[in-house]
Amino acid sequence: MTTSQRYAALLRGINVGGHKKVPMAELRTLLTELGHGDARTYLQSGNAVFTSPRADPDALATGIADALRDRYGFEVGVLVRDHAYLQAVVDACPFPAADLEPKQLHVLYLSRTVTPADLSGLDPAAFHPEDFRPGDRAVYLHTPNGLGRSRLSDPLTRAIPKAAGPATSRNWNTVVRLAEMTAEE
Repeated sequence: MTTSQRYAALLRGINVGGHKKVPMAELRTLLTELGHGDARTYLQSGNAVFTSPRADPDALATGIADALRDRYGFEVGVLVRDHAYLQAVVDACPFPAADLEPKQLHVLYLSRTVTPADLSGLDPAAFHPEDFRPGDRAVYLHTPNGLGRSRLSDPLTRAIPKAAGPATSRNWNTVVRLAEMTAEE
């Protein structure tokens, strides 16, 4: 008997400003057509949870990205992460998440871990009180005035090397909810 692992697929840049439209019902159908089970979505911004017996998140991401390109005719960056990783991101948060509003805390998920040298061109003091901390294939971003007013978000995203992409960010509510959804039986 083959056991299935629960994963979250994080799609970058869909359904933003009317561009790269991927209806969530169609995303669930696409995941099912790819042979994944229990496909569910969260919000309209490209978060899906599914099960698969395959144990290679990178191969799963490539398969989903290829299927999206074939169906919709545009490229979508896709990252796939399992529950253990998503929970580790929650647990390792270097900021006091319980004391912050969810709109003040974000995680940029990446394909690989960035090094301090990768981000050495950013002077954190120049963006105070905003701040960032690298993590395991993620960067935590604290924006006291929200992401929409952030002076750090764009420079931080530009500083992340292409090899670490695709980068896709989620607010703290979504970070926590995806960890919860991938834990559900």
